[in-house]
Amino acid sequence: MFRSISTLHALRQVRQSRCFHTSRHILAQAQRQTGSSSQVQDAPIVQYVKRKVEERRKLQSELSEDALSEEDIRRVRKIRELEPLQEAWTEWNHAKQSLEETLPLLNDPDPTMRSMAEEEYASLSESINELVENKFPALLVPTSDTAHLSAIIELRAGVGGSESALFVADLVRMYTRAAQAEGWDVSMISSNVLETGGIKDAIMEVKGKGVYDALRWESGVHRVQRVPATEANGRVHTSTVSVMVLPLTEDAEPTSSEDNLFKMEDIKLEVMRSRGAGGQHVNKTESAVRITHIPTGITVSMQDERSQHQNRRRAFQVLRGRLMDRKLNQEMLERRDLRRSLVRSADRSEKIRTYNYAQDRVTDHRIGMSVKNLASVMEGDGLQDFIKALQQRHHDEMLEEVLSEQ
Repeated sequence: MFRSISTLHALRQVRQSRCFHTSRHILAQAQRQTGSSSQVQDAPIVQYVKRKVEERRKLQSELSEDALSEEDIRRVRKIRELEPLQEAWTEWNHAKQSLEETLPLLNDPDPTMRSMAEEEYASLSESINELVENKFPALLVPTSDTAHLSAIIELRAGVGGSESALFVADLVRMYTRAAQAEGWDVSMISSNVLETGGIKDAIMEVKGKGVYDALRWESGVHRVQRVPATEANGRVHTSTVSVMVLPLTEDAEPTSSEDNLFKMEDIKLEVMRSRGAGGQHVNKTESAVRITHIPTGITVSMQDERSQHQNRRRAFQVLRGRLMDRKLNQEMLERRDLRRSLVRSADRSEKIRTYNYAQDRVTDHRIGMSVKNLASVMEGDGLQDFIKALQQRHHDEMLEEVLSEQ
């Protein structure tokens, strides 16, 4: 009986000792975090949010009683715009204050109180991290103007002859499977299939919410390194494919005289007989269309549809996509310094990704990311890892741009 009580007492002492050591560890961690709390408060994103909240408070104080003037209307609009940031800042201050109040309780002699304080401290720390790492950035980065757009993907064989054409076919399949996995609708607008196998060039249409913003970073030169089936000596050949992702809108021809992409007087429209396979209809009717945007020299030809009207609509969609893409990239160049990596990656002649079959590796050179499962990428599943990483980089750079504002 006494031995049993003694044993229980010893076990209780061990548990209390462990609890004490755990509390000491958390307390030490808390002290380190508290020591760096001033650094957190001085972080650029926290200081920026603080300035914006102060700006909102100043605007509120400047409102006149009736708030009917044009300047007051501007102030009210800005105050409403900054309201979500004000709410997040209030949440941040409450969490920070509660964290400071919890810190002394980590030294409480009562084990139960210490345990509760540890849980509260961990929860508050997580809330603060969530605000700084996710909520603040989400509120500061502007909403994408192209979030609603679908996309056109143009692929063209480059260096490597027939092997390059085969890789175009592989990429078409990769993008098709990746799009289907996301629930997007995919269709082929036009393709130039070679008798020897492969595709010389192709234009795909991918429809769905957020498609353009997800795929726009696929634009550039894709390089493949592998042994062709016709290579007798087993040598690795290098081939390239040029990919261009364009924004897709439902509008084709200008909807009004105020259209900011092009006007019909700037368009040279030609119709002709289609060439190639397709039966008697192809060669007997003038269904093929070629349009040229005179100011830029951009030319689009379309003959895959059966009627001239359908080919005309498709051609204007592609032209609009190319002009919008040109406009978006020009705006990006104007907003950013030429030394920034995102601007460099906008160069369509730059090699952006290498698919190395011998090493079972895919590398994106813009972010230095490699995946050792080439088959997964070519099946479309692994491509999502690159898409998400590139979107995150863009988000981070947009945030950096916002924080650099004075």
